Amino acid sequence: MEHPLDSNHANTRDDLGPLAPLARQRAQAGLRNLFVADALAMPVHWYYNPMDIERQFPGGIRKFESAPEFHPSSIMSLHSTSSGGRSAVARGNRHGKPRQIVGEVILKGREKFWGVANTHYHHGMQAGSNTLNAHCVRALLRTLAISRGVYDRDAFLDAYIELMTADPAQHPDTYAESYHRGFFANLDAGNAPHRCAAVTHDTPSIGGLVSTAAIYLAGRLAGQSVDSLQQQCVDHLYLTHPDEVLAGVCVHYTSLLEALLTRDDSTSVRELLVTTSRLSTNFRVAELAAKSKDDREVIGGLFSSACYIDGAWPGLLYLAYKYADQPETALIANTNLGGDNCHRGAVLGVLLGVANAVSVDNLYNALLDKEQIDSEINAALYAN
Repeated sequence: MEHPLDSNHANTRDDLGPLAPLARQRAQAGLRNLFVADALAMPVHWYYNPMDIERQFPGGIRKFESAPEFHPSSIMSLHSTSSGGRSAVARGNRHGKPRQIVGEVILKGREKFWGVANTHYHHGMQAGSNTLNAHCVRALLRTLAISRGVYDRDAFLDAYIELMTADPAQHPDTYAESYHRGFFANLDAGNAPHRCAAVTHDTPSIGGLVSTAAIYLAGRLAGQSVDSLQQQCVDHLYLTHPDEVLAGVCVHYTSLLEALLTRDDSTSVRELLVTTSRLSTNFRVAELAAKSKDDREVIGGLFSSACYIDGAWPGLLYLAYKYADQPETALIANTNLGGDNCHRGAVLGVLLGVANAVSVDNLYNALLDKEQIDSEINAALYAN
């Protein structure tokens, strides 16, 4: 029997047929888990020493927590407020005047927290609240609902710009990653929105994949083909994360989503993960999971816990394989490994939600914006 991930997408039918109700349940669970994973990891996002997590949260994170005042690994004070990357002399806008992107264009009223050592990236955020990238997913979901599950680049860009520049803010976050700052620096300089992507040292980042699942899942339920949706996801990625290596991983990610979304009971989730690991990173995930006693030997050891895709992608595949039928355990483990656990966890949460058709409802129901998020997910997935 032909393996779903070795078929070169021969099955590009538009209609999911009798599978559609189950596929919709799987897609809903995946997107719900994205928001759970993000909120769960938020208080210890970018903690690079897992022992710092243990010191602040004895026994580790097990439920939603508020962001602590002190962040032991924070270098937010070194990041540029005028562009992507680290601090630099403030650039001028097209009128030649000095311009601070953070404070004047985005994150209005939040710039005062950027110059203080050990400020938490998500300063002041309450337990169960979602970070900025998850709010970008919500903006995307709203546009998908309006267009009946079909991706509209310009509608997304309009929603993204509105979300980021609103005053008062439409999200609770204090920090914007390099790609946000670079995008809005280029927009402020007069570039067209679809030509505002900035390239920095962390462009090939797992965070670039966080929103692509919404496009893929809503699009498949709307009857679009695999090939068309994969191209849409790559095009969307290039709006903010223009990188060929990351685009290649995006194709593998969406191929895996397709296989999980449409699998029958005879197809093993772990077998699909083994195939994806071999094709996308050429490592043997089953052997690694069998011999590793502690997840920290893999994430933070063998693979970096940071955002860079060369470590983040194989690391999350390892977690997905090890905890294939335990979504809640997987998201808790991911959280307590630190690093870029919000974005690694968001992608992991989608995969395990789709794989099991199960969301972590005890946590999902505790999200601060649960009712609105539920409405946005359902509007996007049930638009047809």
